[in-house]
Amino acid sequence: MSSPSPLRRLSVPTSGVAWLAVPCLIALPFVGISEYAIGIFTLGLFFAVYAMGWDLLFGYAGEPNFGATFLIGVGAYSAAMLNSNGIAPPWICILAGAAMSVAAGVLLALPALRLRGPYFGLVTLVAVLILRQLIILFSHQTGGEIGIAVPEVLALSPIANYEIALGCAIVSAGVFIIVARSPFGLILQAIGQDPLNAQAMGFSSVKYKLAAFCYSALFSGLAGALMTFYMGTASLNIFVDAAVGVQIIIAAIIGGRRTIIGPAIGGVFLIVLGEYMRPFGRLSELVVAVVALLVLLFLPNGLLGLVKLKRRAH
Repeated sequence: MSSPSPLRRLSVPTSGVAWLAVPCLIALPFVGISEYAIGIFTLGLFFAVYAMGWDLLFGYAGEPNFGATFLIGVGAYSAAMLNSNGIAPPWICILAGAAMSVAAGVLLALPALRLRGPYFGLVTLVAVLILRQLIILFSHQTGGEIGIAVPEVLALSPIANYEIALGCAIVSAGVFIIVARSPFGLILQAIGQDPLNAQAMGFSSVKYKLAAFCYSALFSGLAGALMTFYMGTASLNIFVDAAVGVQIIIAAIIGGRRTIIGPAIGGVFLIVLGEYMRPFGRLSELVVAVVALLVLLFLPNGLLGLVKLKRRAH
């Protein structure tokens, strides 16, 4: 008896969490929290976009991407360099940053996706290291290790900045969910879980994974460029750092891999938790690492998976 088609046995998890989260996030700035707290949630929303982009590539396509900050950094620095030189206003720079991230992603993915095993992940990690060295090497244009400041910002109001970040997160989540639930997403899952069987059915793994990489690059670069104009600077330790890439992976795992919404929740949770633990210094990093380890050991489907288990129990 032949095994069932991977397209039939795979499904995209759904949850009412998203419907509940969106109105709560929209109302958040108006419930009396401080401007400082609004700023933390703004950063969390950008991080949520990064985690969702990572989830599409690894959670669905099965490619271990250790170079998420390569895509984010290209978008951030492209936008910052255009604006700092007076070439274009912020919104044009943001769109250009997203486009540059896609272009750089394609150049990286085309050769890397033809590799087997862990080599794709290693290539993406090396890409981050190369980008860091290029930024340092051309420090007269990029600011080097200090970073590059932008003369303009998105908005002066913390609430306006928050709503912009929320809009980016909602649009990104909507596109990622539509892609994941489409026939393209089902084929992508099939390729990620059983590449040989999917290839035997006539699906090109390189073609579908490249498309997923482009989706991830587009919104990672967009969020990176937006975050640059929110923070007023692009620097290595914020946008092009392997440690930040690890945080993105942890966020996706904590939230729930292969759910899109789960990594978004994990992204916000991780930023808020890190800020709450900031007074404890290095201990905060240990706490985050322990939380991630506990989730891996006891909640392999993440926080969103725990919600679903409780719902089924009732």
